[in-house]
Amino acid sequence: MRFRHPDGSLVHLAYCTNVHPAETLDAVVAQLRDHCEPIRRRLGRDRLGIGLWLAKDAALALENDPCALAALRAELDRRGLEVVTLNGFPYEGFGSEQVKYRVYKPDWADPERLRHTTAVARILAGLLPDDIVEGSVSTLPLAWRTVATPARMETALTALRTLGDRLDALAELTGRSLRIGLEPEPGCVIETTADALTPLTDIAHPRIGICVDTCHLATSFEDPDTALDALAQAGVPIVKSQLSAALHAEHPHRPDVREALTAFDEPRFLHQTRTLTATGRHGTDDLGEALQPGALPDSTPWRTHVHVPLHAAPAAPLTSTLPVLATALTRLVGGPHPLTRHLEVETYTWHALPAELRPRTRAQLTDGIAAELSLARDLLTDLGLKELP
Repeated sequence: MRFRHPDGSLVHLAYCTNVHPAETLDAVVAQLRDHCEPIRRRLGRDRLGIGLWLAKDAALALENDPCALAALRAELDRRGLEVVTLNGFPYEGFGSEQVKYRVYKPDWADPERLRHTTAVARILAGLLPDDIVEGSVSTLPLAWRTVATPARMETALTALRTLGDRLDALAELTGRSLRIGLEPEPGCVIETTADALTPLTDIAHPRIGICVDTCHLATSFEDPDTALDALAQAGVPIVKSQLSAALHAEHPHRPDVREALTAFDEPRFLHQTRTLTATGRHGTDDLGEALQPGALPDSTPWRTHVHVPLHAAPAAPLTSTLPVLATALTRLVGGPHPLTRHLEVETYTWHALPAELRPRTRAQLTDGIAAELSLARDLLTDLGLKELP
């Protein structure tokens, strides 16, 4: 979906396809037919943006076969879909029954992460619409913290500098400008936007910036205005923003709240949980750990890394951090000039939600994602952006 900002620039809104398990190129093509095009039709749009996720095998198939890449581009056009951004964070197995810590491998100290990200950037250059010259890719924030030795992190920063040089060469070759955004996430080396300032200013490459995920921002109790001000002052480019909402528990000491939280403790994804007290931020790597007696202070609210549907907050006594998203979006695109032009709804947890929230049919998933995009569209138009055909 395209929007015209009051300053005349183009802002793109997409939804991320990592919600659909698709490890191979054939599965990617099938999801365009089975999910993406029906969502476009459900919204009544001639064109829908998708934030494509390409797992290792799908990316290899496209990287090694120009005909396959051309065929995918033609399939996107035929189904009224366009791609300006890719989710390069998960490498493979994101639809597995248990993902947890595996999503952080390979990290940026592993040569395979550089190879894979270079590949998806080149693929994106071939998928961009004819009238668009800028693309973005989000990626993991260096590594999970427990493997982050100084030597490995220096290797990671060197890899990102190499990637920046490769993106420069790609721009010269294709005329397409690709940028990569490190996505802060709780538990990683870069947990917050503040954590990103030093490595990104150290890399100091205009094609390497940050992806602001509003669920992660909220889970870490970052104030959007403070965070975005600091990025601007440091000259860190906001490559893209993922529009997502976390799970919020205002009174985690209450038995009914803990019972409600237990329904979100599931085996597939990691659900980092945080609270902010007078002594600072406290957290656990997963929700089940947080629910153990005494694991976290419970006199202040908890937030949990669960991407809950934007349009459907959980039932009381829980809620979502949608207000954090709205505040961040106001700063990102509500000012005189947009701070980023690529926005992506990323609720990948639909199939891991409690039973009463989980879609039981393909049509219900289509309706849910369409409702999220409709909410995001309304937020954008309320900020003065004009939806384009």
